[in-house]
Amino acid sequence: MLTGRSILHVNQDLGRYFSATELKGYYNNLTEKVTRLPHLLDTEELPTSPDETGGQILFPVAIFQYGLGAYDLYLASGKTDNRFLRKFMQCAEWALNNQEPSGAWNNFFFCHPQHPYGAMAQGEGASLLLRAYMQTSEQSFLSSSKKAIDFMLKPLSEGGTADGAILMEYAHLPAVMNGWIFAWWGLYDYVLLTHDEGHYKVRLEESCKALEERLSSFSNSYWSMYDLAGHIASPFYHHLHIAQMQAMFQLTGHNIFREYGTRWQQQENSRLNHVRAFVKKAWQKVCE
Repeated sequence: MLTGRSILHVNQDLGRYFSATELKGYYNNLTEKVTRLPHLLDTEELPTSPDETGGQILFPVAIFQYGLGAYDLYLASGKTDNRFLRKFMQCAEWALNNQEPSGAWNNFFFCHPQHPYGAMAQGEGASLLLRAYMQTSEQSFLSSSKKAIDFMLKPLSEGGTADGAILMEYAHLPAVMNGWIFAWWGLYDYVLLTHDEGHYKVRLEESCKALEERLSSFSNSYWSMYDLAGHIASPFYHHLHIAQMQAMFQLTGHNIFREYGTRWQQQENSRLNHVRAFVKKAWQKVCE
């Protein structure tokens, strides 16, 4: 992650092909997930990720992000490069076929088998399926996206991934900001595409308000925080937080997101802040 060689931690700046008023591209730029693995484009292979033992697994979030990146590259080509469309659809079909009857994806089977579900996987899976529905008009993609969102919004006490209005990337750990936002984008996409004015829109607005109320807890005097447990963000996640704030401002028009995005951008531009954050992060890792 620190060297930039991890495919899980490639640059993810602001998305280039999204709209706040209609479903198009994704809200942060996941295209390097695809361009870093060009050999996959002409195969039936899906991207794999390392597990805790050094093996390779099919990790749902990585597949969803690869698919969303492929869709952005398809849009970037003027919808002419069908290699990207084919890989996008391959990822969407995988999401459809590997979704549990409950609507969940077993995302953390390899590292947290007692807590395998997370809102980030649910939201990104829904975002992928909704774009597949938009592309094909196949009802199965829409119905599966609804199941994914419904599971995401179930309370933790019922086996879901919502702690009130907070969308939990990890069901057993304190809230993670980037995962919460990725999950929220899935709900946003569902409301945007279905024009829902009832339950889902209410939950969307409640979660956005809860996020705004906790932004100060995701920030210190010189950097952003990874989670509500007080873990400072790595340089990768700090940069991702900036892009997420920029996207959230464009989607909602709420100035608080622009203010935090600007603040964190200014902090990122300071070498001293970089050093302070790196030392703090290293110390926290040692202590763990």
